[in-house]
Amino acid sequence: MRIVVLGAGNILLTDEGLGVRAIERLPLIYCLPPAIRIIDGGTSGMEMLEDLEGLDALIMVDAIRAGKPPGTPIRLAGDAVPVFFRSKLSPHQIGLADVLATLELLGRAPRYTAILGMQPESLALGMELSETVEAGIPELLRMVADELATLGMHVLPVTAEAA
Repeated sequence: MRIVVLGAGNILLTDEGLGVRAIERLPLIYCLPPAIRIIDGGTSGMEMLEDLEGLDALIMVDAIRAGKPPGTPIRLAGDAVPVFFRSKLSPHQIGLADVLATLELLGRAPRYTAILGMQPESLALGMELSETVEAGIPELLRMVADELATLGMHVLPVTAEAA
């Protein structure tokens, strides 16, 4: 099984960097099986075509503007994924939408896609997450672990493996 956990976002715009910041911490909190590849997608676009081609599952982590209170955890899957790409939060979504559309056209799209994230509080210039979003990172990482478990990839907290 080939699974990618992709962190997307611009780390120069506070909470817009959520996806990248979260996946940086993921392997520090959870022991991940070799079938799971973590990719810092940043604001990449078509250059990610090969990395996302023919996956069994893609779990994207990103800031998601959904009109909820800041820091609210959000999970999108199934029919909600294309809707996410129609309501642009940032320029990187255009590139990722193009990549997924191209893979779909080629018959090489991930068989399963989920987007996990949080409602941002700030998109101002700055390299740190807002306090509200920062406080939600542990819950977001648990959501990633839960999503992996639904795919049959049970991950353990780093401290549990050491015990």
